[in-house]
This record gives sequence, C-alpha cells and structure tokens, in this order.
Amino acid sequence: MAATPNTVTSTEEATDARLERGVARAAGVPRTAKTHAGGEQKAQGLPQFDTTQWGGQAVWFLIIFGVVLALMRFVFVPRIGGAIEARESKISGDISEARRLKDEADAQAAAAAAETAQARAEALKVASDARTKAQAEIAATMAVEEARIGETMAKAEAEIAAARDAAMGNVRGIAVDAARAIVEKLTGKAPSAGEVDAAVAGRA
Repeated sequence: MAATPNTVTSTEEATDARLERGVARAAGVPRTAKTHAGGEQKAQGLPQFDTTQWGGQAVWFLIIFGVVLALMRFVFVPRIGGAIEARESKISGDISEARRLKDEADAQAAAAAAETAQARAEALKVASDARTKAQAEIAATMAVEEARIGETMAKAEAEIAAARDAAMGNVRGIAVDAARAIVEKLTGKAPSAGEVDAAVAGRA
C-alpha cells in the first residue's frame, strides 16, 4: 500500500515534534504541543512544576549533588585545609623564630649591659688608682721640695747672719777709728784703745 502525502506529512510532523520535545527537555525549555486546528505550539508550563519529571530531576539533582560533594570532600576541602595548615605552620614557625631572635637579642643586650658595667667599674678603679698614685707622687715631690727649700732658707739665713755679723764688725771698726780721730783732733792727743772701745760700746 503506497503512502499518501498526508501520511508522509503527519509522520514528518510527529518526528519533528518528538525532536523538538527532546531538545526542549534537554535545554530546560517548557514543552509545547501542536494544536489540532492551526498546528501552532502552546506552552504547557515549567518542567520543574511537571510532576511527571520530578523523578528524573531528583535523580539528576542527587547525581550533581554527589559529584559536588565528592569534589568538595576529595579536592577542594583538602586543598583548602592543606593551605590553611601550611599557613598555620608558617605562621607558627615565624612566631617561634621571632621569639628565638627576641631571646637572643635580650641575652645579647644583657651581656652588653654587664660588659659595660664591668668596663665602667674597671675604668673607675683605674682612675681612682691613678688619682691616688698621682696624689702620693705629688705629696712626695712636695715633701722633697719643701725639704730642699727649708735647707736653702736655713743656709740663706746663716749666710745673712754671717754677713750681718761681718758688717757689724766692720761698722764697729769704722766707729772706733772715727772716734779716735775725732778725739785726737779735738784734744790734740790720741786716746787709748780702751777709752775708744768704752766710748763706742757706751754709744751702742
């Protein structure tokens, strides 16, 4: 039996309708139906609200949820956790290193302070010893100089006394000679040595 044009057309339209429904279902587009009169499509609503498709949607939802959960469990969460652990380890290491460096710096500062205090004490001791030694040397030098000055003064005083005695002796001789000359000139005769000495001694 030969196929009529109407039969071929109906078959083609049915095939096209099935293809369109399949594409629409895959793309999530609402299904449409051919009208009997004019062949126009009519919207039948969203597939999310079609109770006949809830089973398939639930299966796909469970599959996608399982895939996402598996990716989160075995890929993303381990990576994030590893990164967090590595970051925490690095921070802990940096903090430990900073504490170690701080302890070393504190120890070095304490050692430097102790060395400074020791050096200051040694310097003060050296200065005190030098001052004491200098004072002792100055005192010894002053004692030597004072002794020398005293000796020089005593010698000078002795020389002055000897010079004074010599001068006084010369003056007495001059006085005796002058008195003898004056008496001889006034009286016309020379006085005796005893008289002149008595006269000079009485005037002195």
